[in-house]
Amino acid sequence: MRLLLTSFLHPRLSEFVSGTVAYIPDAARSFGSVDQAPWINTERDGLRAAGLDLVELPLATTPPAEVDRVLGLVDAVYVAGGETFDLLWVLRSTGTDDILLRHVRAGLPYIGCSAGSVIAGPSIEPVSLLDSPSVAPELTDHTGLGLTDLVVIPHAQGDPPFPIDIIADTVRAYGQRWPLALLRDGRALLIDDDEVRLL
Repeated sequence: MRLLLTSFLHPRLSEFVSGTVAYIPDAARSFGSVDQAPWINTERDGLRAAGLDLVELPLATTPPAEVDRVLGLVDAVYVAGGETFDLLWVLRSTGTDDILLRHVRAGLPYIGCSAGSVIAGPSIEPVSLLDSPSVAPELTDHTGLGLTDLVVIPHAQGDPPFPIDIIADTVRAYGQRWPLALLRDGRALLIDDDEVRLL
């Protein structure tokens, strides 16, 4: 498996993948509009600047068979940032978690950004101080996709809206139970089968 788990974008995206990327935006759906989540356009622009062609693939509104078809055609999948708990709820409630896992385990490169990076790990519980579990009250199981044993804690540089106190509280609350990987914006974990590198 090839994973690139970012906090927010990365200057070396084009070294990881080229071509067409399925862009999964569901983590931002609870924000309502791009005006309330301006990073969405920054993220898309950054991907296009890296030479990637985007195919929008909202899981909440795309039939699972179509998700399966699209993931079979693209060169990579990009799971965007936003609310981690809502993102996992969409994956679980639509059954697209199994479809995504099947494609990634078969070799489809996976790029995660923030929430998209967190769900790749064993549990999303450690980001409950950064994101709100109340956004997805139906989600009672916080088990992640299990593509890596690491739990990414994004935006670890401590800028608002995630001040350094919240990052420190997260480490204190969850650092003994989970192998946390604190990532600043502009940094990424490259996981290539068993090799893990910080970029």
